[in-house]
Formats: sequence, structure tokens, C-alpha cells
Amino acid sequence: MKYLGLVLANLRRKKTRTLLTVGSFAVALFLFGLLAAIHFAFYQGIEVAGVDRLVVINRVSIIQPLPVSYRERLLQMAGVQAVTSANWFGGVYQDERNFFPQFAVDHETYRDMFPEFVIPDQEWAAFSSDREGCVVGAALAQRYGWKLGDRIPIRGTIFPGIWEFNVRAIYRGSRPGDDEGQFWFRRDYLEERAPQWIKGLVGWYTVRVADADTAAAVARAIDDRFANSPFETKTEPERAFAASFAKQMGNIQALILIIGGVVFFTLLLVTGNTQALAVRERTTELAVLKTVGFSDHLTLLLVLAESTLVALVGGVAGILAAKLVTPGLTQALPGFTVYLPTADLLMGVALALAVGVAAGILPAVSAMRLRVVDALRRV
Repeated sequence: MKYLGLVLANLRRKKTRTLLTVGSFAVALFLFGLLAAIHFAFYQGIEVAGVDRLVVINRVSIIQPLPVSYRERLLQMAGVQAVTSANWFGGVYQDERNFFPQFAVDHETYRDMFPEFVIPDQEWAAFSSDREGCVVGAALAQRYGWKLGDRIPIRGTIFPGIWEFNVRAIYRGSRPGDDEGQFWFRRDYLEERAPQWIKGLVGWYTVRVADADTAAAVARAIDDRFANSPFETKTEPERAFAASFAKQMGNIQALILIIGGVVFFTLLLVTGNTQALAVRERTTELAVLKTVGFSDHLTLLLVLAESTLVALVGGVAGILAAKLVTPGLTQALPGFTVYLPTADLLMGVALALAVGVAAGILPAVSAMRLRVVDALRRV
């Protein structure tokens, strides 16, 4: 803090250049924040998946069903604590572009399986007592302006016809990034109106194990139990199940890393060149500082402090701007929850500081090694 005034004075010498450098960091960190938020959106299911939950699907494909009778057989297995089921509905609300996941769920067990979704007791009771009731996420309700008591028509695609639902409950996630864009309704309503082929079948089961450490063993036991049956199963942890969906969209993570790497490498070159130019322009002044008693190491730290301060100011501005923008991206990416975690915020600031130090280290070393006699000879 003792030399902060000197550092700021040096930065104010070329205000336009300083502002442009700060802006470069801000743009780079803004892009980093957006990429991190989009990465979270694609991989959100992996991040928040329960370690004590398994997903049981048909071994052939997730679009192939499983018998309702499997529920009781799963509950009888050692290590299994609870079981629930769901079916994918795949309907359209108003327009085909209005995508959001719709599940027909076992209303007697589904809520207990996912305690991270918070639903008032009276609202859940209203849903359970209404055969045409539905539960919607808070983000989904906000997106379409739905409120309790509204009548929602959805056109079926897999199950033809116009299906109407009454909004009886709105759930909210208990953790940042929880998916608040889902639509649930009762499976018995689906069986009542759907074609005959869906009777007695579910899309998949979610199983809670008593001990998360035994999840792998329980998964193997489930698949062994239904081996060589007409409906063989594939059981995997909820995290792995969510990851398989993310992989279907391509290697988004690698693409984000490549883009981020190119941006930060370019920023490093630009900032390094700018700082080197600033040192060359102040060669005489640096020599004077050394003449009046500034040590070589102090000179190095002063030059390094300039690039670090620029990186910090620009980085914080850019990452905060990204944080402010991310809620709007949730509206632009239907079906995804776009969120910038605090860990990524801190990582962005740390990356900005790292680039600032890396960009300033060579010019700072050059200033440290500057000989007073050689510098003053240029005057």
C-alpha cells in the first residue's frame, strides 16, 4: 500500500492504453464466465447428482420400458432403501420451440426420492389429490407466467391428444443450480388416457441405496437379478447417467477448454507486449528511481504490481458482468439452468491474476536488471 500511489500514477500516464488493457481483461473474463456458466448448464445434472441414487433403465435403450412389477422386486433387494419411477412424456406447450422436460411420476414416492426439490406440504397434498394435477419448477413457472390453479394444455407427441393439467404445486431447488425447469404429473393419469401398450410399464426407476459406498455392488446385483429376462436392466449411478446425456451433445468440455485457452493465451501476449512497451518508455525514470534508492527487487515489484492491478480490475469487472448476464441465458436456453458457481468466479479472478503476473514478469525482470549508467546514457 505504501507505493500504491506511485503505481497508480504510472498507470495514469497513458490512460487510453491502460483502459484498453483493462477492457481486454474484462472481455476475456466475461467470455470465461459465459463459458463456465454454459458448461454448468450442460453438466448440471452431473454436478448435483445424488451419490446414493442409482438409475435403472432397460439394457437395450432408455426409450425401452420396464415393467411396473420390478418395483417390488427392487425393494426386496439388500441395500435398497427406496424406489420410484418415471416416464418421459414429450409433449408440446403452444409451440414446438417451447421445450421443457415432462415426466409422469409415481406421486406416492417421487418427492421423497428427491429432497433437494422443496415443495410446501399443502401444495404437494393438493397435487396428490388431483388426478390431473401437476408440479412445475419455479423457473418454468416464471418463464410462462404460470401460477397455482392455472390450467395448462399440452399436446402429446408420444401420447397423442390434448392433455390438460392443473398447476397444484411449484417446487424450488435447495441448492444453486438445481434444475427448476421440470414438469411432473401423475403416472396414473397417463395410464388412464394413454394407449394400451403403456399399461404396466415405466420408463426408468430411481433407486436410493442405504449406503453410498455400496452403490456399485447394488447396481451389479440389480443387473444380475434381471439378467436373461425379457426386460434386462442397466443400472448406473445417477452421476454417470447424467454424464451419458451430456456426452450425447458432443465433447462440450473440450470445446470450452480450447476456446478459453486461445483467449487467455492471446490476452497474455497482448498484455505482455503492452507492459514491455510501458517499461521501455520509462527507462530513464526507472533509472532515476534506482538512483534515489529504489532497490532492484523493489523496481521489479512495482512494475509487476502495475500489470497485476490492471488484471485484477479488468478480471473482476468482466466476471461480475458475466454473473449479471447469466440469468438471461436461462431464458435463451430452454431446458437448461445457466448458473455461474462461486468456485468459477474465484477461478476466473485467479486466472486473471495469473495472466497479469505472467505478462508482467519479463518486463519487470528487464526493469530490475536495468543498469543506471546505461539508462542515463540515453538522456
